[in-house]
Amino acid sequence: MQPAPSLSPLPDLVNQVFVFPWETKDSYVVLRAKLEQPLLNFTVCLRSYTDLTRPHSLFSYATETQDDEILLFKPKPTEYRFHVGGKSVTFRVPESFLGSEHVCASWESPTGIVRFWLNGKPWPRKGLQKDYVVGAEAVILLGQEQDAFGGGFKARHSFVGEISDVYMWDRELTTGEVGAAMYNSPLPAPIFGWRNLPYKIHGKVTPRVR
Repeated sequence: MQPAPSLSPLPDLVNQVFVFPWETKDSYVVLRAKLEQPLLNFTVCLRSYTDLTRPHSLFSYATETQDDEILLFKPKPTEYRFHVGGKSVTFRVPESFLGSEHVCASWESPTGIVRFWLNGKPWPRKGLQKDYVVGAEAVILLGQEQDAFGGGFKARHSFVGEISDVYMWDRELTTGEVGAAMYNSPLPAPIFGWRNLPYKIHGKVTPRVR
């Protein structure tokens, strides 16, 4: 996956966050990266800060044949739901409104093993979609769930709050590498990330200083 061609350097957002100030069905961030080949392994990380108690979408990767190809979704304050290829596993977490939450989720096709980390701490591994292949032609969004390829948004599933520190790799990370990503020092180099993010804002999303 390579960022879309650009005449200027991609922005380093290390001191910024995306603010989603209202519940809407037309405000989101498109991550303009293109996959060169299908994925057999990947890791997604991001940081969110919200006081929502209703279901909301954080990261949505949809293809023409599967709108939940990759989806990181929070049904309620004590759960994260991670989808691959339209199927999902749930990770239960402590409820907390004391600060932002940094989450990472990884998946590998040959074993179907899913790993999940909250604020750098690993949760027990689970299984999902063994031998599945994640499609290459995708629309990648922050803050809305795609119920159709690049659309089908619902205000009741929109994110309200702050999102930052977004990264994606075409491999599974170790717990040590997740810790580095928490502090915007990602190793190995990501497909795309917060230090050189190819993005476009739609609607009422605003980049702001932390």
